Amino acid sequence: MSPNPWLQRFTPRPAARARLFCFHHAGVGAAVYRPWLAGLPAELELVAVQLPGRANRLDEPPIDRMGALIDALLPVLRAELDGRPFAFFGHSMGAVLAAEVARALRDAGAPVPAQLIVSGRRPPHWPSNEPALHRLPDAAFVAEIQRRYGGIPAELLQHADVMALLLPSLRADIAALETHRPPVGRAPLDCALSVFGGSDDPLTPREHLDGWRGETRGPFRVRVFPGDHFYLAGRRDALLADLSVTLAPLLTPTPTQSFSFA
Repeated sequence: MSPNPWLQRFTPRPAARARLFCFHHAGVGAAVYRPWLAGLPAELELVAVQLPGRANRLDEPPIDRMGALIDALLPVLRAELDGRPFAFFGHSMGAVLAAEVARALRDAGAPVPAQLIVSGRRPPHWPSNEPALHRLPDAAFVAEIQRRYGGIPAELLQHADVMALLLPSLRADIAALETHRPPVGRAPLDCALSVFGGSDDPLTPREHLDGWRGETRGPFRVRVFPGDHFYLAGRRDALLADLSVTLAPLLTPTPTQSFSFA
């Protein structure tokens, strides 16, 4: 299969029995998931989504609308679906994108993820209590991002040239989130849905995690890890252990399962 700039395979596993597609949070790229490789089963291939405007796609303009991201990703992901089971994981902005792409696949009559795992975000249709920030001047925008989310290392903040490279994609990601208005009353998904969060994340309290219940008719659960919005870094081992157990059923072939390793 030819390389696609939208998808990063840090360690290709063509004989994998299942795939985990990971959607990154705002302002970063697919590489945030590279450290996960060592903590996941060898039978599972990790495929990280790489949005335009960062890393190997730095020369491409970032996309600042959720609908345009979904429309661009849909044919890319459909081309990857060869019969083997797959799951989606997304954190923060990635949670919204993962959930909306899963719906788009369903609406297009394409295969859907057996498991949807979302993290650190309220349901897509829940409005924010915070004022929009994607149109703020650069200094105010960065200050507000740090106040709400944190996550930008201090050493990066001290280098204006590096921040100038990072800001366009970060601003586009935030704009995509803040302007997204999914229709009310959509049919829920049917896949299993796991919702993760940090115990000390002020933007995503337990109520927001529980709010995903209405997004599926399938099995539903919530797990809260110690930590803030970026609990994933400090609790990586526990998170990957949970994912390995959650996705284990996808790695057991069924009598009717068939797919191509081409």
